[in-house]
Amino acid sequence: MSNKNFGFGTQIRKSPYFDSTVKWGATGFSVYNHMYIPRDFGSPEQNFWNLIQKAILCDVAVERQVEITGPDAYKFTQLLTPRDLSKLAIGQCKYILITNNEGGILNDPVLLRLAENHFWLSLADSDVLLWAQGVAVNSGLNVQIKEPDVSPLQLQGPNSGEIMVKLFGEGIRELKYYWLREYDLNGIPLIVSRTGWSSELGYEIYLRDGSKGNELYEKIMEAGKSHGLQPGHTSSIRRIEGGMLSYHADADINTNPFELGLDRLVNLDADINFVGKDALKKIKKEGIKRKQVGIEIDCEPLKGPNTTFWELQKDNEIIGKVTSAVYSPRLKKNIALAMVEIQQSEKGNKFDVISNEGKFNCTVVQKPFYDPKKKIASS
Repeated sequence: MSNKNFGFGTQIRKSPYFDSTVKWGATGFSVYNHMYIPRDFGSPEQNFWNLIQKAILCDVAVERQVEITGPDAYKFTQLLTPRDLSKLAIGQCKYILITNNEGGILNDPVLLRLAENHFWLSLADSDVLLWAQGVAVNSGLNVQIKEPDVSPLQLQGPNSGEIMVKLFGEGIRELKYYWLREYDLNGIPLIVSRTGWSSELGYEIYLRDGSKGNELYEKIMEAGKSHGLQPGHTSSIRRIEGGMLSYHADADINTNPFELGLDRLVNLDADINFVGKDALKKIKKEGIKRKQVGIEIDCEPLKGPNTTFWELQKDNEIIGKVTSAVYSPRLKKNIALAMVEIQQSEKGNKFDVISNEGKFNCTVVQKPFYDPKKKIASS
């Protein structure tokens, strides 16, 4: 979508940061959770270097929140996810999966616990508000489920900590990985968490008043000026390096957690009730038929991320698909996440990838491709 012809209508929402992102150079948008998200601030490779060397500010207001409150909010939130929430403290966040009755993944949000019975699901790209309201109808639980006026920004990269100190003071340094705090920044109400979709040091800043969007964006850009902060967009290169999922690409309603190696997010033995528990028990018992792997593709640098699924073939038989592929300028390799038949998932296995740029050899390798223990983000 070019700058001259955005063609914005009312059925797709604009973010509260929209005017600022255009002012700071956004030239292309895509749609995510029925909202426009800026996807182009120039070269994706430069955006990647900005992220890993200094810091970028990303408008991720498209990460819509589902707010769950009421006397049974905790019990209901547990009903949505196979991850055991019994140790989730107030002020803590957790990465969770939301599964349907067949054990398929509906979303992979970050869950924030703001109070005893006050939760936010910070969503990937699917309509969990409708799902949650539907689940609530016959649950017999006393809950209120709605979408609050909340819009996140992501400040990510090695300099993000110093920029946050400039904005919020030294105390922000004590905020631990996957914890949150409430702030008021000159009359702008916020929740700040040590989370993000980059595998780098980073923060998410949840604005609780959409009328102050551009004011907040400008404040952060001003605070980051001396630290090399650039406007940016979530980096496909960095998230694939980090093995992070993109919903609809690497996971969908027909994918189960075990295929993705996310067994740690499924607690089948705990005394908890959740949608899909019986199905996931059965899948675990019978074993999976396919598995997500990392692959390296042996060809010239890919011109950009894949926009379709690419077939994987062995002896001219289809054995899987590439779900996310990109060239990493840091690793100097074409890297990809792929879903393959279980018998083809061993490291070192070789097969052919049929891409829009031709047919190439590829090899199964260890994933994540960079910083496998997430030391950078959690340090």
